[in-house]
Amino acid sequence: MSLVAAALERRDIATVTLSVLPELSAKLGAPRTLVVPFGLGMPAGPPLDAETQRRVVSRALALAGEGGVPLVRTWRP
Repeated sequence: MSLVAAALERRDIATVTLSVLPELSAKLGAPRTLVVPFGLGMPAGPPLDAETQRRVVSRALALAGEGGVPLVRTWRP
C-alpha cells in the first residue's frame, strides 16, 4: 500500500497508510502514515471492536487533512 500511496500523492491525491511495520512504510516512502499498535491483518484494531476501529479511522482521516509529507503519527488508544 505504501507504493500505491506514494504514486497517488504524486498526482495530488492525499492518502493515509495504516502501518503495523513503520520501518517498512518509511523505506517504501509512504507519505502519511498512522502507526498502530495492532498485529498484522488488523491495522484498524481487533475484530468486532467497532469503537477502536472508529477511533483509528477518525484519526487517519484527520491525518489526511494535515499538510506536509512525509508525516508519521502514532495512534495510541
